[in-house]
Amino acid sequence: MTATAAPETVPSRTAALAGSLPETAVLAVLRAALQEDAPYGDITSQTLIPAQARATAVLNARVPGVLSGGEVFAAAMKLTDPAAVVELLVPDGQAFAAGTALARVSGNARTVLLAERVGLNLVQRMSAIATKTAEFVALVDGTGARITDTRKTTPGLRVLERYAVRCGGGANHRFSLSDAVLAKDNHLAVLTGGDAAKLTEVLRGARAQLGHTTHFEVEVDTMEQIEPVLAAGVDTIMLDNFSVAELAAGVKLVGGRARVEASGNVNLATVADIAATGVDVISIGGLTHSVTALDLGLDIELAVGAAVEPAAGPEREFSVPAGGRPGTDPTAG
Repeated sequence: MTATAAPETVPSRTAALAGSLPETAVLAVLRAALQEDAPYGDITSQTLIPAQARATAVLNARVPGVLSGGEVFAAAMKLTDPAAVVELLVPDGQAFAAGTALARVSGNARTVLLAERVGLNLVQRMSAIATKTAEFVALVDGTGARITDTRKTTPGLRVLERYAVRCGGGANHRFSLSDAVLAKDNHLAVLTGGDAAKLTEVLRGARAQLGHTTHFEVEVDTMEQIEPVLAAGVDTIMLDNFSVAELAAGVKLVGGRARVEASGNVNLATVADIAATGVDVISIGGLTHSVTALDLGLDIELAVGAAVEPAAGPEREFSVPAGGRPGTDPTAG
């Protein structure tokens, strides 16, 4: 992605984010989204906007937050108009105030309008995730606890949403079911048939099948399960839906023999107390599954001297064929 970055000193978090969002994944999301939104082009712009009209659009913050998705917004604009010039005025991972201009794009007016909603939808959602993550991270500052996401992401958008968590200062849990073993209550129920005495044995058997680099985590929902799980030599033990008092007791019982993750009943009112128990990781599904889009807007002004008369008649329009860059759809016009 080749947007022009604004000249400024980038904080360490924003510097660490550079290059960490795979361009191929971003383009795949954008192509699918644009194909969904304008399968045969934008009939409104095709009817009203002259084909050669130029426009400048400014991405403005209506509320304060933390930016995520600036490069995604830029890529949406350049996918519909490779000649568009996009200037990112605020880097991903940086906090901003209401009224801040976050990015500026200049290009063909039709294509700016074509990419507007897709670009806005993604940057608004990603910035909401980054903003909420930053709130949680601030509340556990100094405790040593790490805030992480979960797999409760929007299907097809996981790579973007997990990047947004990093923009807010959080960390990522396993990306997919293929990345690590995480035995949860349903797995254990199938394995043991409800016989708690089998827990250590079945987990040891599972552990023996894994390579030495594969992380092994087990979820428990009672204090009684902790010792049998630890006896199997797991890397991380997840204390699920434990009270704050139980978490503190669980951390003491584990005694450094495994990493301790807290999950469940985590919100802005409880996270500081949870972190104070000494857990290593706090995983929060709400970072991604229940955020409300951040209020960002795209304010468009036609360039000085641009024609504004309606288009003279039906014309071919830009479209985004699946798997390819924007082109002219043969069925349009």
